[in-house]
Amino acid sequence: MANAKIIQEKQQAVDEIAAKLRESSSTVIADYRGLNVAQVTELRKQLREAGVDFQVLKNSLVSRAAANAEMNELESVLTGPTAVAFGKDAVAPAKILSDFAKKNDALKVKGGIIDGNFFDAAQIKALADLPSREGLLSMLLSVLQAPVRNFALAVKAVAEKNGTETA
Repeated sequence: MANAKIIQEKQQAVDEIAAKLRESSSTVIADYRGLNVAQVTELRKQLREAGVDFQVLKNSLVSRAAANAEMNELESVLTGPTAVAFGKDAVAPAKILSDFAKKNDALKVKGGIIDGNFFDAAQIKALADLPSREGLLSMLLSVLQAPVRNFALAVKAVAEKNGTETA
């Protein structure tokens, strides 16, 4: 029979993981098999700088926590060694893990939950490849400025043409 103290500790761990799942805007699951200590340390450093909590967790604990948090879709990606990145920013964990996986073939992004929706590995990669929010706003501003800039250039050209004809 299992020790009551061990069961209590595991239940506490499940409750903590479930709370992180609920509080995080983005939770990304990855397989870290094959990364050496230096690579894992570098990955953890990058994630920590972005405010992302990165933990290696047992699949059984994550599975129970996902069920408690009503995120049963995660069950499909909980195979093999599992590392979980919890982030307040919806894109940061996906972007950092995907960029790191491009340089290190050993890291495999399995999927995750972003703003309450399940994303498979391909969708996480697609999200990571999108420009940042600032980049998208810059593109939008550029598109909005183009008609005004073109109008100003046309007015300037007409003024120059009229100025040369009257001289």
